[in-house]
Amino acid sequence: MKTLKIGNLTIKKPILQGGMGIGVSMSGLAAAVANEGGVGIISSAGIGLLKPSKGLNFTEANIEALKDEIRKARKKTRGLIGVNIMVAMTNYGDMVKTSLSEEADFIFSGAGLPMDLPSYLNGSSKTKLVPIVSSARAAKILCEKWKNQYDYLPDAIVVEGPKAGGHLGFKLNQIADDNYSLEHLIPEVVDSVRVFEERYNTKIPVIAAGGIYTGQNIRDIMRLGASGVQLGTRFVTTNECEASDAFKQLYINSKKEDLSIIISPVGMPGRAIKSSFIEKVNLGEKQPIKCPYKCIHTCNADNSPYCIIKALINALKGNFKAGYAFAGSNAYLTNKIISVKETFNAIMREYSLSI
Repeated sequence: MKTLKIGNLTIKKPILQGGMGIGVSMSGLAAAVANEGGVGIISSAGIGLLKPSKGLNFTEANIEALKDEIRKARKKTRGLIGVNIMVAMTNYGDMVKTSLSEEADFIFSGAGLPMDLPSYLNGSSKTKLVPIVSSARAAKILCEKWKNQYDYLPDAIVVEGPKAGGHLGFKLNQIADDNYSLEHLIPEVVDSVRVFEERYNTKIPVIAAGGIYTGQNIRDIMRLGASGVQLGTRFVTTNECEASDAFKQLYINSKKEDLSIIISPVGMPGRAIKSSFIEKVNLGEKQPIKCPYKCIHTCNADNSPYCIIKALINALKGNFKAGYAFAGSNAYLTNKIISVKETFNAIMREYSLSI
C-alpha cells in the first residue's frame, strides 16, 4: 500500500480506524492502530458517561473524559491520533475546542455538515480538519463554504457509503440503491474535489469508508481514486477494543441476515445487529425515558421510544435486552478476537493476494 499524506503528516499505512461510539473506540484501540502505522480515532460521543465524574455535569464530564482519553493515547503511541465529533451533538463546540487544545492530529466530523469547523482554529492550531460526507454535492458545498468564509480547505475528506455501521447519511430508499454505493460515490467526490485542488494548488485526499473490510476491498476502492480507507467494524473484535467480550461475541455470532436497518431516535436510519431490544422496539414497545443529557440536537426525547445513548451503553456492556450494537454490513465476516497487529497483518496479506 502507498503511504497517505494529509498536509504535513504521513500515514505509513493508509488505514484509518473509524470512530465508534459509545465507548467502542477509545484510547486503547486508537493507540494500537496508530502503533501499526494507521490513524487511531477516539469517539467523543457520550464519552463522559463511561466513567464516574463526581461534581461534574454532562458537559464538563465529556470535556474531562476526552482530555483523559487523548492523553492516555499519547502515552501509548507516537503515532497519529484523531477524534471523531458528530455535528449533531449538542456539545459539538466543546469537543472541538478540547481536541484542538489537546493537539489531536485530526478532527473527523460528520453526522451533519461541519460548516463552521474552521472557525474554531487559531493561528497555532496543528490539528487537521477532515469532514465526513456522503455525496459529491456535500463535498462541493463544504469546500466552497470553508474557502469563501475561512480561507481554508479540508485537509482530507472521508466519504462514507451506505454499508457503514451506525447512523447513515442516506434516505431509506437510497441505502440499497447502487447509485449511492461507495463505488459510485468515490469517483464523483474525487472529481468534485479535484476542481479545488487544481484551483488552489493543494491536495485533498479522499478517504473511503463504509463496508470496507478486507484487503481486496481496499485495493478495489483505491483503484477508483480513494487515497485511503476507514475501517470500523473489523477493529471491534480486537483485544485492544474496549467494548465488552459479549459485544464482540455478538459480532462473531452474527449472520448476514442479522444486519438490519433501524430508524434511530435521532431521526436517521442506522445499521445494527438484531437484538431482542430491537425486536421490542419494532413491535411498538416504548421504553419510558427521561432525558437528562440532551445530547443530540435532532432527538425528540418526548416522542422517542427509547434513549439511544443509554441503549448504546447497555450494548457496550453486553446487555442486549436493553440495547443494541451498531455494525457495518460485513460484521458477519468476523470469526474470532485477535490483536490489532494481527488484524493489520491479515489485511496486508489480503491486499497482497488481491493483485
